[in-house]
Amino acid sequence: MNQDESGRLRVERILHDRRPRRSDRIEIFDGRHTAQNISAYGFLLGLVCGGGLLYSFYGQIPQLGVFLVALPTFHFLEYVATALFNAEKLSLDSYLINHGRQYHAAHTAALVEFIIEYYFFPNWKQFGYLNYFGLFLLIIGQGCRTVAMFSAKHNFSHHIVDQKENDHVLVTHGIYKIMRHPSYFGFFWWALGAQLLLGNPICFIGFIFVLQRFFSERITYEEYTLERFFGQEWRDYKSKTPTLMPFV
Repeated sequence: MNQDESGRLRVERILHDRRPRRSDRIEIFDGRHTAQNISAYGFLLGLVCGGGLLYSFYGQIPQLGVFLVALPTFHFLEYVATALFNAEKLSLDSYLINHGRQYHAAHTAALVEFIIEYYFFPNWKQFGYLNYFGLFLLIIGQGCRTVAMFSAKHNFSHHIVDQKENDHVLVTHGIYKIMRHPSYFGFFWWALGAQLLLGNPICFIGFIFVLQRFFSERITYEEYTLERFFGQEWRDYKSKTPTLMPFV
């Protein structure tokens, strides 16, 4: 081996040794369902929730703090329910944090409206009866959605399925006796309640139209699949069980 080849090999060895080993990399927020990502998501949700709780007691606009408690609580419960009853479907997406551009845009619009109105019309953001009513709707919505997921157990899914699983049954007990889409009912009123809590008149009206359209389309397709899966059993259940969502 000549001197040039020996020098080249030494350079290649040095460069190879400087490459980051897999164990040396911080593999976090990479979209994979790993322990570090689960911990990071949970920590950040807890951080927002704790900050919101403190602000709701000591801040000038407590409704913002309450909203910052409600939002991470919603995402946390989505993951917990999936982990308990649908472990094989569990992923980082089960938090529903990465729920699409429209979802992020909606929350961004709500916060922007709140900040602008507070700056120009601070009297609008005084905590009053309307805010309490919004909080009431938000709690009812969250409760109904969580109870629905716990009632349906493994039959619940964040995605509409096109193929019936062997263990898939039509859930008609518990909260499903009262309404046929309690998880949608829950989010519908949770979202509207959040806008009343924040005192956002523009987003409240906008959310009504957006949610009505979204759930009308989603429920129409989901009920089509349920009729294929369960036939007359589904038709009988549908005929006597409402959605309790206006115009849906």
